[in-house]
Amino acid sequence: MANAQVILKEKIEGLGAEADVVKVRAGYARNFLIPQDKAYEANRSNLRHVEALKTSRARREAEELVVFQEIATKLSKLKPKFTLSTGQGGKAFGSVTSMDIHKELEAAGIVIDRHAIELDKPVKKSGKTEVTVRLHPQVIATLTISVDAGDVVEEG
Repeated sequence: MANAQVILKEKIEGLGAEADVVKVRAGYARNFLIPQDKAYEANRSNLRHVEALKTSRARREAEELVVFQEIATKLSKLKPKFTLSTGQGGKAFGSVTSMDIHKELEAAGIVIDRHAIELDKPVKKSGKTEVTVRLHPQVIATLTISVDAGDVVEEG
């Protein structure tokens, strides 16, 4: 099993960020990373360029941090409301899931990864609920959602 060392040019999910020197399978490097211009071969001359890549990585990470902090302040001000249908006993039909919250945030103009919304289980009761949104390892926002009991559905 042949492995190759490559220097990443950009962030690749599950592998690393730019300027990281990683070991990957030789075929993956030869057939995908290098032809797609996502990595350099890690040889002496290319290792000299790592510092330039590290500065661009630091600049990108600083910009991302500022953007995520702005999104966090928008999220803290936002108070989305959801309505659930309830039966005679006050039991809710359906629930508010992370997908519902994600759609509501997109409608409000806030685009985030839906996996950033940390909801242990779907919300089935009315009232206010605090939802954690992990935007970045250093930026965690709290979103307060309101769930109202809507129409009473007659069972019959």
